[in-house]
Amino acid sequence: MITDLSRFSAIAFDADDTLWHNERFFQLSQSRFVDMLSDYADPKNLEDRLMAAELRNMGHYGFGVKGFTLSMIETAIDVTDGAVHASVIKDLLKIGQDMLQHPMELLEGAHLAVATLSQSVPLYVITKGDLLHQERKLAQSNLGDYFTGVEIVSDKTPAVYQSILDKIGCAPDEFLMIGNSVKSDILPVLDIGGWACFVPFEISWQYEVAQIPTTHPRFKQITSLLDLLKS
Repeated sequence: MITDLSRFSAIAFDADDTLWHNERFFQLSQSRFVDMLSDYADPKNLEDRLMAAELRNMGHYGFGVKGFTLSMIETAIDVTDGAVHASVIKDLLKIGQDMLQHPMELLEGAHLAVATLSQSVPLYVITKGDLLHQERKLAQSNLGDYFTGVEIVSDKTPAVYQSILDKIGCAPDEFLMIGNSVKSDILPVLDIGGWACFVPFEISWQYEVAQIPTTHPRFKQITSLLDLLKS
């Protein structure tokens, strides 16, 4: 159980749905996609086919809005057997553009938690997604000055985390990762001997769902980033 954050040489935060809102914009955009193509398939079928396209394209496009937008277009072409009108493709591109341009919204307690912890421990951001989009959101957040470093990665695996720790000169047992995804923020860090703090968000992308390691000795679950200040 994590009780004293001062024991860590480095603490890292995930960004999307840990520091600021993200998934709800994807959910709203998916609803718009389903409404646009409702004449061709039922909503559940459309959602499943879009998810399948996202997973299939992960290796090509990575995580983030751009890959999601291309997967929407691909799915629209598939479900209509190529008959989708150019205006629909244009509207799907507009959905992606709107997502990229949407103002960043910090989660409650994010600024206070980051500002406070930065006074005693070097902080980092380790996040997935589109490089330019994540950089823009970080700039809009006004949190950038609190972080010693920012890592925007293509995926979060044990090897990726270990390479980051090697670069910053931090031993795994002196590292804490804080995030809302068990699959990406928790399990890989525990695998390399690090510590992990799970902050569940109200919405979870299906890809990120995994079993919570509730009994692991280097795991902690909290309800808000403000709980970090009570440790």
